[in-house]
Amino acid sequence: MTAEVTGHLELPSTADLRPLPYRLALPMRMVAKPYFQYKYKLTVHHEARFPLTGPVLMTPNHLSLLDGPLLGAIAPRMLHQLGKIEAFGGLQGWLLRRIGQIPVDRSSYDPLAVRKSIQVLRDGRVLNIYPEGTRGAGDFGTIRGGVAYLAMVTGAPILPVALLGTRLPHADVEGFPPTGSPIDVVYGEVFTVDRVPFPRRHSDVRAVADQIGDVLRAHMKAAVEATGHPLPGGPDKKDPDE
Repeated sequence: MTAEVTGHLELPSTADLRPLPYRLALPMRMVAKPYFQYKYKLTVHHEARFPLTGPVLMTPNHLSLLDGPLLGAIAPRMLHQLGKIEAFGGLQGWLLRRIGQIPVDRSSYDPLAVRKSIQVLRDGRVLNIYPEGTRGAGDFGTIRGGVAYLAMVTGAPILPVALLGTRLPHADVEGFPPTGSPIDVVYGEVFTVDRVPFPRRHSDVRAVADQIGDVLRAHMKAAVEATGHPLPGGPDKKDPDE
């Protein structure tokens, strides 16, 4: 498929980027999914809402270190996920890159990470991004502009995801819930925002981020009510990576 067909020549251009690898992630998912199903009392709600083809901008809340590995294992499709660049050193970094994960330097604007994220969506794949930008209360109280920008550039459908139970009340954001803990993953209804051609003004991105935040908060409220599984509240310690 040519760059002209998939939109890689549109601004910001992604035509020069090599496709992200992902095939190594497939056998890893086959092992990881039953592991998480065995370790936790895991319930997945409305999995049929997950689009099985085309680009998807997946937008879960963020509670703990468990969120990324868990979603990467149980999602119906392989995920490309953004991760802090500090985690991409040594053997772990080599593996993360080989399974199509994207390092991002959060100390400043990272144009390469942004372009790789756009590339994933233009290639019709699934990108997992945490709209809150950091681990915390997980209530979608603050939505950063990245998710809005990616949606405005690509027009990719946005999939709300509510994670409940990946951190217990008053637990550390860098910890994991004990074996046997109940975890609920609740998929929402996909929605879209209008694509906006270049240039995209900061005020417009902020306005769209606020709109997305309203949808995500409504989904979280419905998920808590439907499952009876409350959010854990704010962690005792602030996310050290914030």
